[in-house]
Amino acid sequence: MSSPSPSSAPAALSWQLIEDARERIAGKVNLTPVLTSSTLDGLTGARLSFKCENFQKGGAFKARGATNAVFTLSETAARRGVATHSSGNHAAALARAAALRGIRAYVVMPDNTAQAKRAAVNRYGAEITWCAPTMAARENAVQQVLAATGATLIHPYNDLLVMAGQATVAVEFLEAVPVLDVLLCPVGGGGLISGCAVAAKSIKRDIRVIGVEPKGADDAARSLRAGRIVPVERPDTIADGLRATLGELPFAEIRRLVDDIITVSDEDIVRAMRQMWEVLKIVVEPSAAVAYAALLNPPSALRSRRIGIIVSGGNLDLDQLPWRVAPNN
Repeated sequence: MSSPSPSSAPAALSWQLIEDARERIAGKVNLTPVLTSSTLDGLTGARLSFKCENFQKGGAFKARGATNAVFTLSETAARRGVATHSSGNHAAALARAAALRGIRAYVVMPDNTAQAKRAAVNRYGAEITWCAPTMAARENAVQQVLAATGATLIHPYNDLLVMAGQATVAVEFLEAVPVLDVLLCPVGGGGLISGCAVAAKSIKRDIRVIGVEPKGADDAARSLRAGRIVPVERPDTIADGLRATLGELPFAEIRRLVDDIITVSDEDIVRAMRQMWEVLKIVVEPSAAVAYAALLNPPSALRSRRIGIIVSGGNLDLDQLPWRVAPNN
């Protein structure tokens, strides 16, 4: 399938774009499992299903959107390569998708990126440019890369093709568990929740879609209340994948379709992450534990509901687990 021309490019995410994305990425990404746990059901007072994108190619849902965007490029554009800025998971996903297509990938990464995410990008053969850990530094650096290479920017979340790819998470989830009442989804730049909101409400109109984000990076909650994007100047959270500033295209869908956004503390994120490791027996990163963290002290509206939780990824430094206790000197 060829990339839409600028004059015909859609202005909003549609079900057709999502269907096209699902067809385009079929066979290039994993159909990830859905796990359940009677233990966690008992602890939360709800019936939970976990869509485990930590088992996705590259260890995160980002493989979906990056693969869709890369394989939509025309041959002429693809020959010039692709570029992005990312704290890790999208960088690895784009590098992998570029390798599948046989083209170059240029990635700008903050110099505080987790070692496991650096290693993944290196394995897929991307050319990395390091920058300071601020959004301004990331954006400035990627503009320099684009000017030098002529590559096509594949934004981590502010891109309809990326959003359409991420939306396939919700399509698969509702095919596997059609009885869901609520979908809980982590929020960073908004690409995942916006895509999943469009997909979920296209399939099941009365499903509630609720975002969850760290209190130290709560721009989505602030923005939804204000009706405009309200950035957090210095995001401060253990959930490194959720420090991004909300994108304009995702925010348009969030305002239209997302029912609520809940914020959680870093302490609850760590507690949720540990419970998921111990009970579900899966490796999840802090960003992926955020949605479950909302259920540690669940609002009454979520009790006794059938809740789908998107587990977004599992890439983290195993030498830096947040519950590790330093040995006594």
